[in-house]
Amino acid sequence: MNVKKKLLVTTVAASLLAGCAVPGSHLSMDTKNVVENHEQDTAQFDQNINVYPLTTGLVNELRKPRFVSRTNPALDAQLNRYQYRVGPGDILNVTIWDHPELTIPAGSYRSSSESGNWVHADGTIFYPYIGLVKVEGKTVTQVRDEMSRRLAKFIEAPQVDVNVAAFRSQKTYITGEVSKPGQQAITNVPLTLLDAINRAGGLNSDADWRNVTLTRNGEEQRLSLYALMQRGDLMQNRLLEPGDIVHVPRNDAQKVFVMGEVKEPKLLKIDRAGMSLTEALSGVGGINELEADATGIFVIRSNLSKSLESGKGGDTIQQAVADIYQLNIKDAAALVIGTEFELQPYDIVYVTAAPISRWNRVVKQLLPTISGFKNLTEGVNIMRTW
Repeated sequence: MNVKKKLLVTTVAASLLAGCAVPGSHLSMDTKNVVENHEQDTAQFDQNINVYPLTTGLVNELRKPRFVSRTNPALDAQLNRYQYRVGPGDILNVTIWDHPELTIPAGSYRSSSESGNWVHADGTIFYPYIGLVKVEGKTVTQVRDEMSRRLAKFIEAPQVDVNVAAFRSQKTYITGEVSKPGQQAITNVPLTLLDAINRAGGLNSDADWRNVTLTRNGEEQRLSLYALMQRGDLMQNRLLEPGDIVHVPRNDAQKVFVMGEVKEPKLLKIDRAGMSLTEALSGVGGINELEADATGIFVIRSNLSKSLESGKGGDTIQQAVADIYQLNIKDAAALVIGTEFELQPYDIVYVTAAPISRWNRVVKQLLPTISGFKNLTEGVNIMRTW
């Protein structure tokens, strides 16, 4: 019997030692070089986070100005004054009436662009009798007047007509999420942003039409095609100039994260019309009514990039690391507030668990350990009876 007791004790001890080898992977910090964190401690971090209860007043403050239909008088004036200016690579068609010997006939098989006067790299064309004519940077009216003045020395009252047969010197570029990206020629017909997008075949389904960029002379301005095309705000339209780059980005950055006590935590894409807090919650099946704390619907909005920018150049302005907006939907009518709260890219929507749910999870984790100790105690009592 003593031998059996010793064998049982040995078996139990071995089992306890084996319990130290917990299943699953683990990353131990004991043998590694842990770099000291020079950032602020947790207390200081918490002090740099602002929490705002969501109310109708706050939502009205945060709401962005609505886009409305309106005209663009400045653009209209630009279009009325617009004149194309000749550049190197263009082809001019010059006609001298009643003097066919000076007008090169296009013929049956030659187009005007093939038989016209090519503007050379130095910005000039050659024309009989008057030689080189500087045309770069001039309108066709100015070119016609100069040629008429110079030809008057050789022809009595010359009637000169000048037009551009091929526009090749000036281009703008449309890139990104459009059906046909590429270059578009600047011609004698003014080209606006809306015209260029339509010529490019319109926007793709993955286009972020709220953050279109127009780069001109190294300076970038952000425009909203949503306001222009969906709301009729013509103030977002622009007259394009040579060398302009219009870029329509993908909507990859237009995403929010919904986590916590919801039916289906996941990443959501903000569509072209935007996304409200209530839309995000409905997009994941709503909150988990049995586990969630209805008073703890949080939207976490990072300000870290702004904090880094304000800290450059020795600036000591204290910027909140994050803003947290709390919605209490214990009364479901408060979801109306959520419908007016517009989410921004990379917002985190987090639904907390109810206190009783958290306690139940702790108990659930403790139960296996308690059961194990109970079984172990019963085994020791059996051994004593031997």
